[in-house]
Amino acid sequence: MMNLTKTSNPVFKEGVFSKGYSSASEVMTINGTINKTALMLLLVIAAALFTWNKFFNAIAIDPNAGFSAVIPWLIVGGIGGFITVLVTVFRPQHSGVSAPVYAVFQGLLLGGLSAIFESMYSGIVMRAVALTLAVFATMLFLYRSGIIKVTRKFMMGVFAATAGIAMIYLISFIAGFFGAELSFLHGNSNFSIGFSLVIVAIAALNLVLDFSFIERAAKSGAPKYMEWYGAFGLMVTLIWLYLEILRLLSKLASRN
Repeated sequence: MMNLTKTSNPVFKEGVFSKGYSSASEVMTINGTINKTALMLLLVIAAALFTWNKFFNAIAIDPNAGFSAVIPWLIVGGIGGFITVLVTVFRPQHSGVSAPVYAVFQGLLLGGLSAIFESMYSGIVMRAVALTLAVFATMLFLYRSGIIKVTRKFMMGVFAATAGIAMIYLISFIAGFFGAELSFLHGNSNFSIGFSLVIVAIAALNLVLDFSFIERAAKSGAPKYMEWYGAFGLMVTLIWLYLEILRLLSKLASRN
């Protein structure tokens, strides 16, 4: 029988949804997870507006002051988001607190990054948001309609591809300390754009795995707090997808 306790999303690690939860007084539901995902999205947007306004208010006074105005918030958002990911993954029962905190930290990071990209390429952020929502809706439709089925082969393929991307980013990060750069990650060549398209596609396929795991957790009678955990895992993938679409659009815009 296919083991569906593994996924390429590290949030949905093995063992999280593989338990029996029949003794839980309140159980996880799909509607509850949707509501908590929506709340996390609102928190991301609210925090993002804060750093977004910080950036554009700064450049209204000094065109060169935008980056310095948001860099502290980018650091706080990045480090805070990483810590809350670890806390939530290892302590899912506390996700009712850590998941909303994660959303705020990521909002601070995304708002600053988005403002920087917007200052370079006007209109890019709205296009990235629209495409992210379109991809999300499309993958949800493909999953709910049964057009895409989460088989073992599908699951392992997405897992392998995601692990490969993570390895490439790790190599790029280490190479940066030695002044080296993987040009296909940051350039705007045809190959670089094609590579970004592949990453976007893989991130989108991860959404299907997330939908599947949330549905199975709800059917297995997981406790109520797992609604927050499921929403958290979905947001991790959604934020990754948005950032990759933003990167892709910036590559295309830089060619004009």
